[in-house]
Amino acid sequence: MAEEQPAFDAAKYKNAQREQWNKDGAAWRRWNPILDRWYGDVTRRMLDLARIQPGQRILDIAAGAGEPAVSAALRVGPDGYVLATDISEGIVDLARQVALERGLEQIETRVMDGENPDLPDESFDAVLCRLGLMYMPHPVTALREWRRVLKAGGRVAVVVFSTPERNSWGAVPATIIRRRAQLPSPVPGQPGPFSLGGAGVLEGMFRQAGFSDPAVSAVPVPHRMDSAADYVQVAREAFGAFNAMMAHLPPGERESVWNEIEGAMRSFESPGGFEVPGECLIGAATK
Repeated sequence: MAEEQPAFDAAKYKNAQREQWNKDGAAWRRWNPILDRWYGDVTRRMLDLARIQPGQRILDIAAGAGEPAVSAALRVGPDGYVLATDISEGIVDLARQVALERGLEQIETRVMDGENPDLPDESFDAVLCRLGLMYMPHPVTALREWRRVLKAGGRVAVVVFSTPERNSWGAVPATIIRRRAQLPSPVPGQPGPFSLGGAGVLEGMFRQAGFSDPAVSAVPVPHRMDSAADYVQVAREAFGAFNAMMAHLPPGERESVWNEIEGAMRSFESPGGFEVPGECLIGAATK
C-alpha cells in the first residue's frame, strides 16, 4: 500500500513565503534593472490588457519591490491611485521607498494577504498581479476576492509562468536542487512557479471565479546575461525559492549544488553570451 502524502499546509506555506521575501526582497530590488530587462515587456503588455487610464484606481497584488505599481502609477497619473500590496512587510517597505524616490504620491503601500484583501467592494478599476498568483495556495479564492473589489466592467490582468519545459531558467536549477536536497515531489494542489502554466488552467480559473471574456496568451521571456556565472549570481540572490528548497542542507553542500547548477547552465552559453528560455502567460478578464 502506497504511503499517503501529507496534506499541503497552506498557513505554514504562507508564513514561509513571508519570511523568504522579508529576507530576499532587498536582493530582488537590487537586481531590478536586470529583472526589468527580462520582464519589462510582459509587464507592459499586462498593463495594456488591464486597460489602465489616467485617473483610475488600481490594486497591485503581490507587488514586490515596486513593479508593476510604479508603471501603473505613471499611467494613472497624479489624479489616479495605486495600492501596492504584498504579504511580506519587508518587501512592502521597499516598494514604499521606491515610490518616495520616484515622487509618486499616488502610490500607497500596505501589507495584505492577496487571497484575503481587506478592501471594500467595487472600489478599484483594475487589479494587477505579476508573478504572484501561482504562489497562492487558493488561486480561485484570490480571483473571486479580486472580482469582489472590482467595479462593474473592471479588469483583472495577471502574469504567471507557463510550463517547466518552456522555462529552463527555473526548471533546470529546481530539478538539480530537488535531487540533491532529496525533496519529495510536490503534493497535489501545491503552489509553485509552474502550477498555473498548463493549457486552459488560467482561463478556467477566471471563469470559475466569475469573470467574463478571459483571454490568455503566451509571451517569450528569455533570460539573457553575459555568462552562466552571472545568471547564477542573480538566481542565488534574487530567486529566494531556490535557497528555500535547500535551506536544510549544510553551507558546503549548498555551495556544491550551486556549482552543479552553474555547470548545467553553461549549456545555454554561446559566443554571443548567455540566453536561457523562459515563457510567461498573460491572462486578463472582465467583471
